[in-house]
Amino acid sequence: MIKATRKWLTIKISSGLLIPFMAWFIINLVPAFDANNSQLIDFASSISTKILMSIFIILAFTFYTLTISEVFEDYINNLKLKNAANRLLVLFSIIITLVLLFFLIKI
Repeated sequence: MIKATRKWLTIKISSGLLIPFMAWFIINLVPAFDANNSQLIDFASSISTKILMSIFIILAFTFYTLTISEVFEDYINNLKLKNAANRLLVLFSIIITLVLLFFLIKI
């Protein structure tokens, strides 16, 4: 499979998978406004919430990285600058994803 086709499919699949996770996140975020601290900690510390939130974070940053990478591909003409921007983007995404997952596990 061509690299561009694989990238396009990954963007489409990750965006499709993000829809139910976003709905779950919004449905569970609305009651959090009226919850007290112990209720929020109980919600955030449950295993199912951690698993679903971890998948949501990974999918979101995968989608984010691939779509911003496409912007770089379209609008940056200098090959060295484009490669540097893509590498920094991937590095940033990996670091932020790992930090968020670490803090999610620590709850």
